[in-house]
Amino acid sequence: MNRFLILYILAMGEVCIAQNIKQADSLLTLGNYSKAIAIYESAEHPNLHYDKIAKAYFALGNYGAALSYYQKLVEAKPEDALNRFNYAKLLFQTKNYQLSSKHFQQLIAKDSTNPNYHYQLGLVLEATKDSMAFKSFHKAYQLDETHQKAIYKIARQLLKTRQFSQAHQYIDKGLEAYVNNIKLIGLKAQCFYYQENYKQAQEWFLKLLDLGETSEFIYEKLSLCYANNSYFKEAIEYRKKALEYNPKDANALFVVGVYYNYLQDYENAQKYMEQALELKDKPLDAEYRQLSSVYNQLKKYDKSIEALKKAIKDAPDNLSLHFFLLSAKDRYYADIDTKIRLYENFIKRFPNEKVFLHLANRRLKELKETKFLSESD
Repeated sequence: MNRFLILYILAMGEVCIAQNIKQADSLLTLGNYSKAIAIYESAEHPNLHYDKIAKAYFALGNYGAALSYYQKLVEAKPEDALNRFNYAKLLFQTKNYQLSSKHFQQLIAKDSTNPNYHYQLGLVLEATKDSMAFKSFHKAYQLDETHQKAIYKIARQLLKTRQFSQAHQYIDKGLEAYVNNIKLIGLKAQCFYYQENYKQAQEWFLKLLDLGETSEFIYEKLSLCYANNSYFKEAIEYRKKALEYNPKDANALFVVGVYYNYLQDYENAQKYMEQALELKDKPLDAEYRQLSSVYNQLKKYDKSIEALKKAIKDAPDNLSLHFFLLSAKDRYYADIDTKIRLYENFIKRFPNEKVFLHLANRRLKELKETKFLSESD
């Protein structure tokens, strides 16, 4: 065969290979990962494309295959920090914490000034509940005081340990670099909330809403902020938004009823409290006591009596409930002799309860005087 023909054929072969790799690169860029992998793996020297194959398998969610290729890369090029970094991150993601930690430590040994190495090691240590995680996050922050993720981790830990002043300092530092960091704004709101500075907490939770961030947690905490500042109309508004996430949250429904009670909107207070009590399955004496109070305001004394009977069923030894029931019956019954008998029976039943006995005796005296005067007319 002509020497020039051979050279031509070889050259054309190389061009075809190059075109195939270029095509695979294009497929990888466009997200056609499976086809790209097939071309890379069938190439004459697939080892030259292990990094791309690993990325493609990762994108497909085939982490086992991705790990296999990253391992080959690290073994073939142990000095390549980027491949080791990607391998270590994937090991962490697949919960292979021990091996991930080993590779991050190796990276730190070669370049201790890279903040991301320390941050990623911190994530591994955090996942294994190692107390040294905080130290790694802090080291990342020392190397880069604008490192948003490290700042968040440090501030969140300070919040958990109620070191609010220090938490605020780190959060403020982070927000100087990125004013709309939603995670840091959320921590800021929580710091003020747990410091019981509800006005400031309210402002920061509202910032989250302005940035398009919504959740049951945000609405619930906003509602509590307004309630603690006695803005019950707004407290109801945001608690209702929280209820959209969990319409059968009995506690939230009851709280809305309580807020309506504060606003003297007793009809709505009754509505929400009754809904809540239908859903609850634990002792409800306190809730029924509050509901009976609402019924009294609405002059629905028969319903108040029913609510108090249910409260007593849950807490039969609570003497105050028995006295409230007596008072409700006093309002409900018109016959004075019936009222007198109710108070006399209460006094006989609870002879040693001084406070309520005093109140019962005083009311009994009033009733008997009223009866005497009516009979004298």
